[in-house]
Amino acid sequence: MKSCVPALLITAMSTLSSHATVTSEPWGKTPTGEEVQVHTLRNARGMEVKITDWGGIIVSLKVPDREGRLADVVLGFDTLEPYLGKHPHFGCITGRYANRIGGAAFTLDGVEYRVTANSGKNHIHGGAVAFDQKVWKPRVDAAANALELSYTSADGEEGFPGKLDCTVTYTLTEDNTLRIDYRAKTDKPTVVNLTNHSYFNLAGEGSGDILGHELMIPAENFTATDDALIPTGELENLLGTALDFTQPRRIGERIDAAFKPLQQGKGYDHNYVLKGSGMKLAARVREPKSGRILEVHTTDPGVQLYTGNHLKGTLGKNGHVYEKRHGFCLETQKFPDSPNKPQFPSAALRPGETYLHTTLFHFSAE
Repeated sequence: MKSCVPALLITAMSTLSSHATVTSEPWGKTPTGEEVQVHTLRNARGMEVKITDWGGIIVSLKVPDREGRLADVVLGFDTLEPYLGKHPHFGCITGRYANRIGGAAFTLDGVEYRVTANSGKNHIHGGAVAFDQKVWKPRVDAAANALELSYTSADGEEGFPGKLDCTVTYTLTEDNTLRIDYRAKTDKPTVVNLTNHSYFNLAGEGSGDILGHELMIPAENFTATDDALIPTGELENLLGTALDFTQPRRIGERIDAAFKPLQQGKGYDHNYVLKGSGMKLAARVREPKSGRILEVHTTDPGVQLYTGNHLKGTLGKNGHVYEKRHGFCLETQKFPDSPNKPQFPSAALRPGETYLHTTLFHFSAE
């Protein structure tokens, strides 16, 4: 069933359970008059996720605590309008290339391409008008309790070569996992790095900082960077440093440690090098008061830990205000600046190939 008729409320009952549903309803218009919808996925256990086809943004994610009480654990806004303006990439699909490309340029198959420089002289998160600022075409898959969003990025958009056909599918399972599958094909050699940029607070959005959350990341190395957070190309050992989360530690325990490249007073914004291939654990986070746990698995080689260092009293949902460190991101990804670092896992995509990336956000409580 397609959910592309904005005047109607469409409800699709999933075959997974008589209580699992996918609903779609109008959510406003863009300044150019494009219709935007919000889609709600629910499972039989009460978990609920709301996603808008504007940027594929996860606008709400309600999960139970140890007592079964639901709370929305992602930062964001109540309505479409704030998402149409500048915001800290709350919950969105990030691409065509998530994270940074040094010098806003790269060479592929002997050809140099210059992309949008929107972070000083560098490129970040797809450019000035990136995937987070596009209306994606929705398709509801009721049998799978899933929402499929598709977008075609034109050859040359933000400087990237090749027409890129992208599909991002969100599936809510009965074990309280939100699965995100990314798929893309191109008609010219290009680079691709897609992720989701949700800010989490497992105590509930608007409940304060995330410094007391306990984090584990099973990685012994990170991609060392210069002062502009562009990788140097070296993989640096992090054991025994303030970046070491190989054993569970509170996020705030060493966040202000003064050493390069951790910028004193700002917090974490680092790409961790994950071990192994295929689907693997990227991170485990526990919030002690609620008992909520988030486990992140990914098929990609890295995960960027970001601790909301640049939030500055951003207005949020339900009248809440998001200050510095009120949310954390775990962005599964190719390494930053991979197009300029041949020693990194390749981000290149060529005609005839299919870009595939899967991330699992699994929620539980104890």
